Amino acid sequence: MPRFSVIVPAYQVQAYLHECLESVLSQSCPDLELIVVDDCSPDACGAIIDEFAARDARVHPVHLPENVGLGRARNAGVAHASGDYLLFLDSDDTLTPDALRSIADRLKETGDPDVLVFDYARTYWTGEAIRNQAALQLTEQGPAPFRLEDRPGLLRLLMVAWNKAYRREFVEEKGFEFPPGYYEDTPWTYPVLMTAESIATLDRVCVHYRQRRQGSILRTTSERHFDVFEQYDRMFAFLEERPELARWRPVLFRRMVHHLAIVYSRQDRLPPGSSADFMRRARAHFRRYRTRGAPVPLRARVQHALIRFGLHRTYRTLQLVSALHRGVARTTGELLRGLRSAALRLHYRVQRCLPLRADRAVFTAYDGRGHSCNPGALESAFRDLAPHIRTAWVARPEHHHTIPPGTRRLVPGTAAYWTALARSAYLVSNTAFDHRLVKRRGQTLIQTGHGTPLGHIGLDLQERPAAARGRDFARLLKGVDQWDYVLSANRHTTLTHERVHPGRYTTLEYGYPRNDVFRTVTEADVARLRASLGIPEGTVAILYAPTHRDYRRSQRHALDLQRIVRRLGPRFLVLARAHHAYDAPLTSTCGRVVDVSDHPSVESLCLASDALVTDYSSLMFDYANLDRPIVIHADDWEAYEAARGTYFDLRSFPPGAVARGEDELIDIFATGHWRGSRSAQLRSAFRERFCTYDDGRAAERVVRRVVLGESELPPVVPLDERRPVPSAAASLVREPLATMPQPAVVVDSL
Repeated sequence: MPRFSVIVPAYQVQAYLHECLESVLSQSCPDLELIVVDDCSPDACGAIIDEFAARDARVHPVHLPENVGLGRARNAGVAHASGDYLLFLDSDDTLTPDALRSIADRLKETGDPDVLVFDYARTYWTGEAIRNQAALQLTEQGPAPFRLEDRPGLLRLLMVAWNKAYRREFVEEKGFEFPPGYYEDTPWTYPVLMTAESIATLDRVCVHYRQRRQGSILRTTSERHFDVFEQYDRMFAFLEERPELARWRPVLFRRMVHHLAIVYSRQDRLPPGSSADFMRRARAHFRRYRTRGAPVPLRARVQHALIRFGLHRTYRTLQLVSALHRGVARTTGELLRGLRSAALRLHYRVQRCLPLRADRAVFTAYDGRGHSCNPGALESAFRDLAPHIRTAWVARPEHHHTIPPGTRRLVPGTAAYWTALARSAYLVSNTAFDHRLVKRRGQTLIQTGHGTPLGHIGLDLQERPAAARGRDFARLLKGVDQWDYVLSANRHTTLTHERVHPGRYTTLEYGYPRNDVFRTVTEADVARLRASLGIPEGTVAILYAPTHRDYRRSQRHALDLQRIVRRLGPRFLVLARAHHAYDAPLTSTCGRVVDVSDHPSVESLCLASDALVTDYSSLMFDYANLDRPIVIHADDWEAYEAARGTYFDLRSFPPGAVARGEDELIDIFATGHWRGSRSAQLRSAFRERFCTYDDGRAAERVVRRVVLGESELPPVVPLDERRPVPSAAASLVREPLATMPQPAVVVDSL
């Protein structure tokens, strides 16, 4: 008996069926059967199903002799199911990686409830994925399992069958079946939730709900949308037969009115001339199932009144007025934005005619993110070493909390922003400056960069369209011509920049200011950082920080972090940090996997961790300054190198152990290779090459040279004379290998 029976009805979805079935069969939890029901589809769905069944014994094809619709096709799949739990998946949707493993774990945690409700995200052809707006209802805080009366907010979720796992014995005992017709999920989902003795939630996106441009049933104009009335008849008949469920009638009545209003207001669903008839039937249902005394939310009262009295023409008139209002608002907004843009351009021209302010400096990082990276460290050094310079930081409002007190906050695109760009003597950034910037005589532009380059940058991207993404190289060189100084942490960075960013600037081989903190930190500071992140004493904290992929639109999930910490044991914890380009979490915080993507300081995360796991991120070059273990997870090196191009083969000159897959990565930590002598030798050679100037005084050298005009600067401390960085968990790092858990097979990836 498998753990899961995944039921997929298929009808005219030949273009999407492969991806759907692959998403199930590739799950990290293989304990499943996949029941695919060919609903007499006229396209190639039947042949595709048979192909999958021939190659994988877990696939059970069911071919129906005639088309019966989605609901009855699901029933046919249930009749063939033998798993502990039933899951329904529409044939144009997909399961997310590791979804079934997460579902299985949550079922075990909550004692195998009757129903487990999980989350989904709408996915669009653009690659955008938007999570369910009602995801707060799925919080895992509080007791579980529970009954619906304990969490009635679950009824606000989209009432579909495919965002839940159902205990098969519960479904069979209650005799639940899908009815025929459109909106078949309605008389299934509500009764299931109301009668379940035990319910649990999983706060994780497990399904990608594809938003098709064409072909979706709900976007098809048809008389069958009138089926919604019969579905609610079935639902209220279910309530009538069970007086103990009468308390849910007011809630379901309000949900019915809302649902009918949605169907009526979507003009692409009802055939021309049928709207008035639909409104008459909606009015009849309103009167038939109305529950007196049930409070109606203020926002829904107009909707209820229109349906209660069947005001078809009034409803359409209000819709027309609303559409006109939106159109006028959109046009007015565009006009106002155009006027504002013209006014700001004029304002900037005027400000450029006014005298420069020699005591002003403007900083920004990562195109408007918070106080961080090399500009952040330099801004602090300006305030300490050149207090006569008033500093300002440009960031979007959501990042203003990271800006230290005493530093002026600027929002990109505002009048204050353009004034600062026009009149400040110093401009500092780690990415390209605003392309509309006109450098004035007397202004000093400092390009700090944001890491030692492994992947190609600048002009080297001309032959890499996946990485360049339409970059304007003429504009890039125009910006380079405005640079006065470029910072470098090593000779490799210097030579690369001068070739791919050719210009008249001066390279300052002073080290990266953002790494200064690695030399000034104390053991007490490290202990405080670990405590603030909730790292228990005696725990090995692994910082996982993958880079972005030029050949993918969305964030890549190469590792099952929950599986890794389970395999390594309770003394390991993973801090997961997404690349800033995605502006979204890498994973959800659960147990010993903590998402730290929104933490303002990656340097603090480095100091708090005991080891770094990354793929091709430039963070490895900075982390090497700590002289702590680094493990490279290079499972797609060929694809990355083909899309971006690299300056050297990381696998031949790594900073530590190299894993080519998840199991190898687990073995490296389980056997202790991550901190063994071979890893230390590789790290030492790596540091000799790339950590030449990072001795803790980079920011000081920049300020003294550029701002204070000093020529005698602090000399660079040689690598072998630098004091060790206080360890995050030194006792664990020095622990003998014999005390660590050992795998059955050891893979030497070095």
